[in-house]
Amino acid sequence: MNGARRSGSGRIRIIGGSLRNSRLEVPELPGLRPTPERVRETLFNWLAPVLGGARCLDLCAGTGALGIEALSRGAASVQFVERDRQAAQALRANLARLKADGGQVVALEAEAFLHGTAQAYDLVFLDPPFALELWPTLARQLEQGGWLTEWGWIYVESPRSQAPTLPPNWQLQREGHAGEVRFALYRRALPLS
Repeated sequence: MNGARRSGSGRIRIIGGSLRNSRLEVPELPGLRPTPERVRETLFNWLAPVLGGARCLDLCAGTGALGIEALSRGAASVQFVERDRQAAQALRANLARLKADGGQVVALEAEAFLHGTAQAYDLVFLDPPFALELWPTLARQLEQGGWLTEWGWIYVESPRSQAPTLPPNWQLQREGHAGEVRFALYRRALPLS
């Protein structure tokens, strides 16, 4: 589940693609922090050349806005992982209501999910709850566990004041700031042997 800034009750809007202007029902849960529209707009402009047909992982999915936006814009599939059962159920309901094919939801802690059998993803959304500071742990599991394709893309959202420690072969491509949030897009390079 994303972040620790505010409660995320109400609705948020998908801003592009086949599901443009669709609304996601968002449960009122402590710490739920949907990625703002302007951040999603910037991110998906960056990703436009690589999104078509991509296999994606929305780790710590929260509302699922990032993964649903990816499906809307041509991603082949998105695996959503969300630890909060109520948020996971809301995400399933939104996917069903929108008839968003290609989305699958798993209600599980991100760390536990990454201990499972790896599938390589083209794009991973890494936006864990800020208060838990899971970036280094999850990034290490993603890198060492075979969860990323050879030149996979990783989106990381973190507090503006804190650039998380990530694997050295994750090369920063683009970054921006919105309020107290830093958002950055990395590309994986093969680690040096």
